[in-house]
Amino acid sequence: MLVLNTIYPQGIRIPDYFIGKNILHLPTVKCHIYTQTTGALNNAYGGLLNHKRHQTHSVIHETLVDLLAIQQEIHPGIFCIIDGTTAGNGPGPRIMKPFQKDILLAGNDQVAIDAVAAKIMGFDPLQIKYLRLAQERGLGTATIDDIDIVGDSEIVHENWGFKVGYSFHKFAGWVTWFGPTRFLQDLSTKPPLLYLGNFYAFFYHDVLHWPFQEKRIYQSWLQESPWGQLFEAYRKQGVLGKEG
Repeated sequence: MLVLNTIYPQGIRIPDYFIGKNILHLPTVKCHIYTQTTGALNNAYGGLLNHKRHQTHSVIHETLVDLLAIQQEIHPGIFCIIDGTTAGNGPGPRIMKPFQKDILLAGNDQVAIDAVAAKIMGFDPLQIKYLRLAQERGLGTATIDDIDIVGDSEIVHENWGFKVGYSFHKFAGWVTWFGPTRFLQDLSTKPPLLYLGNFYAFFYHDVLHWPFQEKRIYQSWLQESPWGQLFEAYRKQGVLGKEG
């Protein structure tokens, strides 16, 4: 482990259900305010870590690499299909601007999947710390020239020009986990201050951004994008359930 053994000194606890099971990851192609891109590697973050995962944000790149090492130990098979039919630009993973890109990437090397996604979004995969660390530790391939791309091999020459951009949530995260006040994170990521942080996230995203900005973007995507129209058709047919 790079960092998880220090964050969980009493032992890293994971759901025993996952051990010995094949795993299929279904992330999307989009930006992330802390890791620049998010996809196959980030997908394990919510599944393998418990409530103390807030304390991993200041070392999020190393955490993702540790989680990949754990996955490769406990899962006999790992496969990923990353959805780029609609890709997310901007300060993700929540405040995004959708762009229709009409691609799907699939493979059993999560590092390679995220590297290709990063490349076509407009980033240098080896400049993204979690991808570089994962390759250095032999957990996958992040060097584009070493990845065998079957299908539309010319896709790696695309550059969508995506930018993470700025949001107040990114600034708040910097204050908590990366800035000069990060020494307070142990206090701020535990109850009762943790509940205040959760309320802030709810208020910022669900009260301020959703009704005044994100809802309009979502509804526009549903009405104007063929993928949004397909999504809405599935919802109306009950395929996705009442909440979509």
